[in-house]
Amino acid sequence: MSTRASENPRAFAVTHRLVLTIALPMMIAHLSTPLVGLVATGVIGQLKNEVLIGGVALAAVIFDVLFTTFNFLRGATTGFTAQAVGAHDRAGEQRMLLGGVLIALLSGLLIVLLHVPIGHLGLYLLGADGEVRDAGWVYYSWRVWSAPFALFNFVVFGWVIGRGEAVSALLLQLVLNGLNIALSFLWVLWMGFGLAGAGAASLVAEAVTALTGAGLILRHTERTLWSWPDLTSVKRMFSVNRDMMIRSFALLIGISLFTRQSGTLGVEILAANTILLRYYFLGVAFLDGFATAAEQLAGRSIGALYRPAFDRVVRLTTFWGVAFALALAAVFMATGPWVAGMMAPNDSTLRLAVDYLPYAAAMPLAGVIAFQMDGIFIGATWSREMRNLMLLSLATYLVAIAALQPVFGNHGLWIAMLVFQGVRSVAFRFMLPGLANRTFATGQGA
Repeated sequence: MSTRASENPRAFAVTHRLVLTIALPMMIAHLSTPLVGLVATGVIGQLKNEVLIGGVALAAVIFDVLFTTFNFLRGATTGFTAQAVGAHDRAGEQRMLLGGVLIALLSGLLIVLLHVPIGHLGLYLLGADGEVRDAGWVYYSWRVWSAPFALFNFVVFGWVIGRGEAVSALLLQLVLNGLNIALSFLWVLWMGFGLAGAGAASLVAEAVTALTGAGLILRHTERTLWSWPDLTSVKRMFSVNRDMMIRSFALLIGISLFTRQSGTLGVEILAANTILLRYYFLGVAFLDGFATAAEQLAGRSIGALYRPAFDRVVRLTTFWGVAFALALAAVFMATGPWVAGMMAPNDSTLRLAVDYLPYAAAMPLAGVIAFQMDGIFIGATWSREMRNLMLLSLATYLVAIAALQPVFGNHGLWIAMLVFQGVRSVAFRFMLPGLANRTFATGQGA
């Protein structure tokens, strides 16, 4: 099919304004997610006990593994929906939405049924023991009941992002994270419920957001177009979801291993690295805004089979992503000591956080292209290639940790994390041109 606009009725123009219309609201939406972790760490830090911070950090890793492993539900839904929007296939959009909702609810219920062995195994693998383990279990045992709601919310977020409704996604995130933050302050500090209050805050926030998302689905879908996915759609859905799940799990292994290895260097290093990592996630929310724009617009251009739009998406999201990564690095260095001072439970933890701050500041620069490529690959549903490249990056990261941490300690651990991000950036960008040529030549997004 020709990609010239005059011969393609589904052609559309990609402008700086269009990219920013999606990216800016999503920056705020993504910003609110790590802000919850940052606030939770800060709230627990006010209890002046690094054991509690360590316990929450380790329990949070379990949820990172559980929920981010299932983050394929959001990514796959975004890709399928964006491609359906580009192809003007309203029935296909709702068919994929229904499939995603069913997978999310069944997976969430399975997590709840198996939550006891999952929790014990997770804390054991993370090396938690004594008071740190007990603290982690309290937080985990409350928050884990949010699993069905959280996975359902992934699908709803993916659907509204795929439709290009960034404002709706922003509102859902503000409900989720605003309520979580408010309840954390209320139940942890003001009412003295401690770690149980922090876990319960996440549970209630996820449930309320799920109800809000269900309302959006009922309001913005056409019941006459609801249908069960056919065999071809089911096979494609499970193939893409499987590959994205492996990719998400590999990414979480990397982040979880960083936390685990931090713990082997002592409670104070664990607390300092947790603070820096949470601050890093807060900053990366800005870069994820452009990754989200890349998801929607790349998927839409592939659905429309319009190559000029796709190429323009790559150029503009690269420009804006690199510009914001440079700004983030400067902001991290300028504000890091102040932010760490608010969250650190004692002076020694603060000093360690400041010492290792330059590594956290370098992370956006090492990973900006990786985040952008994640968005493009998700929108294009190039799931197999995404999976393989992520596994390659993880293998490189494991070698880097084994080689560097024994020699350089926490410096080596941070350098290995930078290698992890850098390899992803290079490998994904290298494979992009060939995948785009194949996709637009065959007319298949996955």
